Amino acid sequence: MALVVICGQPCSGKSKAALCLAEALKESETKLQVRVIDEALFHLDRNQSYANMPAEKNLRGVLRSEVDRSVSKDNIIIVDSLNNIKGYRYELWCLARATGIRYCVLFCDVEETHCRKWNVERREKGEASYDDTIFEDLVRRLEKPDRRNRWDSPLYELWPHRDGIEKSSPAIGDAVSYITKMVDSKNRDVKILQPTIATQNTRFSDANSLYELDKATQEVTNAIVEAQSQALGGPMNGISVGKDLPPINITRSVGLPELRRMRHTFIKLTGQTSLSGPPPPSDADSAKRMFIDYLNRELGAA
Repeated sequence: MALVVICGQPCSGKSKAALCLAEALKESETKLQVRVIDEALFHLDRNQSYANMPAEKNLRGVLRSEVDRSVSKDNIIIVDSLNNIKGYRYELWCLARATGIRYCVLFCDVEETHCRKWNVERREKGEASYDDTIFEDLVRRLEKPDRRNRWDSPLYELWPHRDGIEKSSPAIGDAVSYITKMVDSKNRDVKILQPTIATQNTRFSDANSLYELDKATQEVTNAIVEAQSQALGGPMNGISVGKDLPPINITRSVGLPELRRMRHTFIKLTGQTSLSGPPPPSDADSAKRMFIDYLNRELGAA
């Protein structure tokens, strides 16, 4: 039914805002399931997740894949993370459009000095906090949402330092109203995104192509799992899948759930591309080569 993106600086009250919004939605008349997707869902440490660009890229990929898997017309998904890059918010907006649901952004607008103070206070209390170097890097890279951008609209703004964050906060109330409002011919305030040809669900014109793609990607996934079990945590660069195929270059251990999500995303992306471009691969080697290239690119090792 809806995808809500929480946005803001580190330690700006985003998680509390997500919690208050979820509670307000559950107390509303909607009977839909409300789910929050955040780093804690995957037991990810915030400092490790933002220690470098590959780690940050992996974090965004994990969250995006979970959103992709979870969004539907029967639930409300709240993405509680920095979501500080406008290109990433655009990707989330595309997922909402592909599903044909409502979308909005809730922005915690807090000055850096207050965020910095709250980060130190959390650290002193032994709560989850950011290392100073990582914190300073993140606050410099925030791309504030702009309601003129379709992927930042509608935009609801909170000022936690000035007003606090409560279920009764005006921005949260406005967001709940927008998400739960009934849509009819008299109500034009709610915008439900409509899928385009490029964002519709995967469709294959050739059943054999789907079979080969599914089989080939599964074989590549099995090869990675087997190689990791034999490496016992050691380097895994150069995993060979077959003759005349490029090697799989991964610099870290990749769990089976993550591999499954990446495989699902690849198959979906391949199907979407085939709607307006070349058809999906009809032979196993071509499918494997495409999937290996995708994995090498997404895992940060070309």
